[in-house]
This record gives sequence, structure tokens and C-alpha cells, in this order.
Amino acid sequence: MKFTLSWLKDHLETDATLDEICTRLTEIGLEVEDVDDKAAYKPFVIARVLSAEKHPEADRLKVLSVDAGPDVNGGKPLQIVCGAPNARAGLVGALARPGDYVPGIDVTLGVGKIRGVESHGMMCSEKELNMSDDHDGIIDLPADAPVGTSFAAYAHLDDPVIEINLTPNRPDCTSIYGIARDLAASGLGTLKTRPAPSFAVEGETPVKLTLDLDDEKLCPGFGLRVVRGVKNGPSPKWMQQRLLAIGLRPINSLVDITNYMTFDQGRPMHVFDAAKVKGNLTVRRAKDGETVLALDQREYKLGSNNVVIADENGVESIGGIMGGEHSGCDENTVDVLIESALWDPMNIAKSGRGLGIITDARYRFERGVDPEYMIPGLERTTELVLELCGGKPAKAEVVGYKGYQPKVVDFPYAEVKRLTGLEVSTEESNAILTRLGFQVSGSGERVSVAVPSWRPDVDGKADLVEEIMRIHGVDKIKPAPLESHAAVNGRILTTLQIRTRVAKRALASRGMLEAVTWSFISEDQAKLFGGGLPALKLANPIAAEMSDMRPSLLPGLLTAAQRNADKGYGDVAIFEVSGTYENDRPEGQRRVAGGIRRGTATMAGAGRMWSNASKGGGKPVDVFEAKADALAVIEACGLPMGNIQIEQGGPEWYHPGRSGTVKMGPKVVLGYFGEFHPSTLEALDVSGALCGFEVYVDAMPEPKKKATRTKPALELSAFQAVKRDFAFVVDKSVEAGAILKAASGVDRKLITGVNVFDIFEGASLGEGKKSVAIEVQIQPVERTLTDEDFEALTQKIIASVTKFTGGVLRS
Repeated sequence: MKFTLSWLKDHLETDATLDEICTRLTEIGLEVEDVDDKAAYKPFVIARVLSAEKHPEADRLKVLSVDAGPDVNGGKPLQIVCGAPNARAGLVGALARPGDYVPGIDVTLGVGKIRGVESHGMMCSEKELNMSDDHDGIIDLPADAPVGTSFAAYAHLDDPVIEINLTPNRPDCTSIYGIARDLAASGLGTLKTRPAPSFAVEGETPVKLTLDLDDEKLCPGFGLRVVRGVKNGPSPKWMQQRLLAIGLRPINSLVDITNYMTFDQGRPMHVFDAAKVKGNLTVRRAKDGETVLALDQREYKLGSNNVVIADENGVESIGGIMGGEHSGCDENTVDVLIESALWDPMNIAKSGRGLGIITDARYRFERGVDPEYMIPGLERTTELVLELCGGKPAKAEVVGYKGYQPKVVDFPYAEVKRLTGLEVSTEESNAILTRLGFQVSGSGERVSVAVPSWRPDVDGKADLVEEIMRIHGVDKIKPAPLESHAAVNGRILTTLQIRTRVAKRALASRGMLEAVTWSFISEDQAKLFGGGLPALKLANPIAAEMSDMRPSLLPGLLTAAQRNADKGYGDVAIFEVSGTYENDRPEGQRRVAGGIRRGTATMAGAGRMWSNASKGGGKPVDVFEAKADALAVIEACGLPMGNIQIEQGGPEWYHPGRSGTVKMGPKVVLGYFGEFHPSTLEALDVSGALCGFEVYVDAMPEPKKKATRTKPALELSAFQAVKRDFAFVVDKSVEAGAILKAASGVDRKLITGVNVFDIFEGASLGEGKKSVAIEVQIQPVERTLTDEDFEALTQKIIASVTKFTGGVLRS
């Protein structure tokens, strides 16, 4: 939000300096982002051309003798070469001297020679000083303009421009009047009041308006007035300068008035050329496929979600966003229709986003304009039209507006102390709210506060506390140290937060890079991964391909990996620990650690490395890489790995023979891993060797509480560990995990590990058989084991494997 200092002072009576105003704005929550004090215009001075002689070497150039006053060049005339067609003796204009920066041409002047004649500066055009697009000649000032004085001060170009960072909850400060009201409430001056517009009206507005809507919230009110006999031309210089200062291009008086009202009062207006409107106007929903050529020269295709203003010709304006080109005002406009309407903020936001239109009107309507200013805004705009363009106004037609019913908040003054720690008296709190426009009724420590029409953001007690706090002074909140505790503090983070952190660290330590993907994916992708539920569809998606909340992290990671591959980075290992969504209830949001590996991005190393030379450039990723990643997350989260079970197979987006399910006990599913199904990759338009996993961090049971957090002393056995190998012949359908489980369960005190080191299949074993060789690690604890001890343990291992798998020891 930009405005000039003089524009602000139209509404604020104050002696405060520019620095004081900027400081106070930031203090009351209207943070100043930039101040342009117009220092670039200060060097230019008013000068008079004493003589203009033809250049000896160029027909179109003149050599000027210029008087810039007694303080320039010791009072002596300057010689300047000029090519402007209106350069003549007696002309008074703006002079730029050597060393001055000229903003319109982005040049710092120096003394130069033009066709052999020295030039000590230049006489400037309006375009060269960024005053307008006019560059047909140099600036021609009245003959009595004071020579030798500042041109910026004379032309009002030294007016500082202030830009504030306006938060979305402050629609009242989308107007310069609203900003002045806030400053006055803070004690920095007095808010000026303007007399209500007063003018005579003649007859009725001939164009009638109808609200043809199924929901009256879409257009709560509409005001319309015709002004006959206007003369539309350029707006006055003061208005053009203010609009230019805030980045708007002056067009003509009627259009400039609506832009001026948008910023001055926060009241977007629109004007129709009455001669171009056929019949009466109707506010309605657009028909699917209807189009309109807007004022930005672009044609927009509309739908039933868009609210439009239409006549017998069709759509004339997109309500609250942008007018149509067909009914726009130009220099030939004689009769004008002035519109002042109210629109539904949510519908304006959705329509503007859907159509891709960003305008100053949309910016204000989607935040909420003052409904009580709809009719006064129409009157003030009419007054400006009469003042600048003349004409005769008719009686206004107002449709649909039912008046403003203020919200009333039950407010205990004690909330100020409770929420901010500030000691603010009830008298001061009352005075602050009153200055801001709130109506306080009642007495004592609890009052009723009626919210003014221009503050739709104020909804409850906390909002009123914020108003009192920012005007009283946020800087008056004294910093206080945290209370010290006599005992050691308990842990601050929850178990889920801790596990989220350690999961990220574990995956990063395995060479994976963290990614952050969108929580929204397309409906087709959601259905591929078990989602696509109606309850998880977004009411207002930011893009068509982001219509559903994601049921899995994998679609985003897979497409991210493919984008990297398309750019030449095929070996990618990325992970994300974030939320997925199973339904629209709080318990349907899961915390998941997921990751994928592509190409040769294995733990052993990827791509063209010397260590991979014998492997043909690197081993492609497979199911075992994904399994190792998933188990690394589970181990880092502190779960006992002895209780973890692996079952073959996973969800349908994984390859059925190259995937697994991680469980803790028979019922608790901790996650899935594997290589992806070819049809899933094809549907996502993803290619390459790919494996991935997802671990449900929130499904892990809480760790058992211990009496102390101190780790016990490390106890190492003094006895030598021993390894024994076994090979069992089992049916091909028997999983290796079942053999490992049967062997490790024989004696958990002595057996510290069991690993598979060989699998063999052959005709010598028999049809449907395979041999699985395991290595059992035995760690004596109390004494050295004898041969009899090992023999007894061996028989127990063989018996356990035979009992649970049907396997026999291979001879």
C-alpha cells in the first residue's frame, strides 16, 4: 500500500515529521517497508532560456543560453545544446546540470560536446523526469515561475512516498483515510472530517438494476447513478501526480476518479458509459462458457462461480474485479453510470484466483470493504465527477442493501493484562477503543463493545486486546526471563516430535537428501495410492493438478525424482517426514517418514565412481535398499528391533514379489517398502530403477517409562564370541525370516544374532526345495562354553527350526 505524505495530510492534521510518522506507523502494526523521499528530484532548478540560436553543424539542434539564477554557475548563463522543437527564447523550464541523475533516461549527466559544441546540462521533458509519457518537447512553465528555485518544490515532485506492508486482516487500512484514522487514534494528530457531499439531483436514474442471484451474500447491495452531460478529459495535475506517485497511470478524469477513490477511501468504484449500456442491468451468475473482453484487453471465459453485471448485450463487467472494454468510458463519453456495490469476499477471492486477475478492486473486496460507505462512496464519487467533468446527476438507485448490524463483543478489561502483561487502565482502554471507532457501552470491569463497519477482522476479545496493545505501545511490553526451576526440567518435545527429528537424521546419515513436496496432488495420483476420497478434495485448489490432499508421500517424491532425472540428475535419494491424510478427521492425519532411491543411488555409492568400475557403473537400487532405509528409521526411533517382523508383499503400488510389510507384533503395521509396480510408474510418467518406503512414525508405540534416564554402565563379556553355521532344506514357500525367528528364539541370552548368508536351489535338493544357510552368533556370558554346551544348543536350534518351518539340516 503506497501513499504520499501530502495525500495523508489531506486527512490528518499533524505537525509530525516524516520520520515520526513512519516510526508511529510501524509501532501500530502498519510496518513501513520503504520511503522514497524524492531526493532524485532535488537537484533540478527552474531556468529561463535567454536565447536560442541554430546549431552551426545540425539543422535540428539549437544552442541555448540559459539563466538558472544567481546560485548556479556564479549567476552566469549556461550553454546547453537542445533538440526540442519548442526550445525558444523566453521559455521557462526545468534544468538538469552536470552531475545530476535524470531518472527518465537513467543517465547521470556530464559536460559533453554535441557536434563540436559544449553542452553544460539539459532542459528536461516530462518523460525525462518521469512525470508523464510526454516527450514531444521540454517542460514549458508559466513565465512567472521563480527562476533559480527548486523545480521539485514548484511542481510538487518532492512529496515523499511511503509504502507499508499491509497484513490481510487490516482491510480498513487499504485506504489512506483509514491509515490517517489509525494514526489519529494513536495520538499523532487529528483526523480531518469532510463535509458530506451536497448537490442537486434531477430526475431518476433511467437504468434499472436487478439482483438475480440464488444467494444474496454474493451481492449484499448495489448503488447506481447516472450523470448526464459530462465532459471527459485529462484529470487535473494534482490527481495525476498522486496516481503516478503510487504507480498508477493516469487515463482520463472518469477512470482516474475511480482509482483515486479506491486508494483515498478504500472504496472501489466503476463507471459505465451509459450510451453503451443496452437496457437495464442485472447482477447474476455467469453462464458456463460466457466470455467478456475486459479492460485489460484480455478475453475471459466465465463460469457459474463468477458473478457478473450484464445488460441485454451480455456481460458488461466481472463484479468486483474488472470492468468490460465494451462499456468503458473514453473522451466521447457524455452520460456516465457510476457503480458502488458490495460483493462477497470469498467469491471475489475464488473468482479472481480462478480467472488469474489481480486488481486493486479485487484486493479490497476480497478482504472486505466498509458496507456503510457504499452509499457515501457513491455520493463522494458523484461530487468528484461534477467537480472535474461537470454534468447533472440523477437520483441514485440503491438495491439490496439492508444496513449494517454491528457485532457486539462481551469484553472484560482484565483480558488485556492476561494476554499481554500490560497494565492498561480501564479508562485508557476505553479511550483507545473509542478513538478507533468502537462503541463501548456499560461500566465497570466488563463492557459491551460494538465493532465498527470498517473492521470485519475484529471478532472476539483477543482482537480487542490486540487493538489496545498496538495503540498503547507494543514496545511497552517489558521482556521477562523464563522462570527458573529448582529441579531439572522435564522434556519439552513430544515423542512424535523427537521421532520426527531422529528419523530425518537417520535418513540423512544414509546419504539421502530431504525434500519438501506439496501436500496437494491430483485426483489421479491420489487414487493410485489409495486416496481420492470426496472428503479430501480441496474446495479452492491453487491449481487443477493439486485438487486432493495426499494419501502418501510417494507421489510427490517420485515426480520430484523424475524432474531431477529429466535435468540430468538420475541418481537421486530423497526423503520427507511429513503429514499424509486418510480422511478429514484429525486422527486421519498421519506422520510418515518416506523416501525413494532412483538409479544407482545406493548406500554403496552411485554413478560413475572408480569403486563402481567393476559393477558396470553402479548397482541399481532394489528392494533391500528400501528395506534398510525403513529399518533405519524404526531403529532410530528407539523401537526394539527384536520385535520387528517382515512379511512379504505390500500395497498395490509396490511390486508384489519385491516388497514387504514391516510389523511390530501381529497387528501393528509400521510401514511398507519395496520396488514400485511398473503400472504405477507408468501412470505417474516416471521411469528408471526405483524403490521406496513409508514408515508410520505415529503408529509406533510409546516407549516404556524408565525409573531413570541415566544409561546403565556398559558391560562387555570377558568371553570370546563364537559363530556356528547351519544349512536347512525347506520348502520354497518358507520365508527366510521364519528360519531366523525360530533360531534366535532358542536362547535369547546366548544367541546375539542370526543372519542369512547363502540360499541355494538345485535338483539335488528335490522338487520345490531350497537350502537356506544361516550364521548364528553365540556370546557366552557367565563362563566358557564346553563342547557339550554347544552340542546341546545346536540340537535346540535344529529342533526349533524343524518345528516352526519343517526344515531339516542339510547333510
